[in-house]
Amino acid sequence: MLGRTILRFLVGAATILAVVGDTSGHEHKKPVIPHDGDNILWTDPGDSSLLDFEFGAGGSARRPQPPYRFVSEDESGTSPKINVKDDQGVSWNIKFGEEANPSTFCTRLVWACGYFVPTEYFVERGRIEGTHGLIRAKDYVSQDGAFVNGRFQLRSDSPKYLPDQGWTWLDNPFVGTHELQGLKILMLLVSDWDTKDARDFVTVPHKGLQMDSNLVIFADDTTGERRYLYSNDDWGASMGRWGNVFARSKWDCLGFAEQTRHFAELLDDGTIEWSFHGKHSKDITTNIGISDVQWLLHYLGRITDEQIRRGLVASGATSPQTECYTRALRQRIQQLEHIAAKGREGG
Repeated sequence: MLGRTILRFLVGAATILAVVGDTSGHEHKKPVIPHDGDNILWTDPGDSSLLDFEFGAGGSARRPQPPYRFVSEDESGTSPKINVKDDQGVSWNIKFGEEANPSTFCTRLVWACGYFVPTEYFVERGRIEGTHGLIRAKDYVSQDGAFVNGRFQLRSDSPKYLPDQGWTWLDNPFVGTHELQGLKILMLLVSDWDTKDARDFVTVPHKGLQMDSNLVIFADDTTGERRYLYSNDDWGASMGRWGNVFARSKWDCLGFAEQTRHFAELLDDGTIEWSFHGKHSKDITTNIGISDVQWLLHYLGRITDEQIRRGLVASGATSPQTECYTRALRQRIQQLEHIAAKGREGG
């Protein structure tokens, strides 16, 4: 298992180096801000303590229904993925590997704080009919189509993903708002070190290589008015250690818990020091103020340990992992509460 993990890492690193090393033929995605509708990053979730962490944004009714029928292998990104249709004809993208668990859990936490996330479910085991020609996913799906531990992400035209549009942490309609800073705090909270944005999107068509942005835009017409939903749609590189390429990890509660003690600290000059280290670290951590923390805690602070446990179990966490993560997340939230309280005292 260790050998396979190292091999996947080396293959992924080689792919990235191949993309960034030869700049000939590269195509970069430029940030695009739509102007023909409302730009939405956040909506009030109400009392977050009442939200269902077991089924998340989609609720129990939208769960994928077996049997699943193979459509294609998704070769984007670095994780093995397959596109399928379920028994109701609904399209899903299944992600396998170490990102399946944290992606499912984090979407529940982020959704409960008011941010749009794609509908996701964790399926412990199942079978995909008609699989063939698998490349990256062949280690996760047997010849008869059986699989374990898959993250199902809904594919839908409502809201509709806009592949030719994107945004960055520095270039978007929400710069300077509590809503944008709150999203950054949540990424820090779960140690999501893969904070790629539209600046990082690059494709080399003649080589079939691509690096994606995690900051995406969806078009939504369900209210009768055009809205653009801004989102981080990939939370897979979370719930482990932050750090450089050789130190960071995913779905690693021992590493997550170890770094929790140094998560955030209020300095004497009133600034917040974050120990986080990931891509675009400076853009994520700079200028987050005490008032941003206070604003987010109106929603994050109401989430209960029982909700967190339910979300973790629904994301495939074992009993030890569930207790480890629940304890560490509560400690991080308490550090934020301490910062917020010190801010009120100073004000």
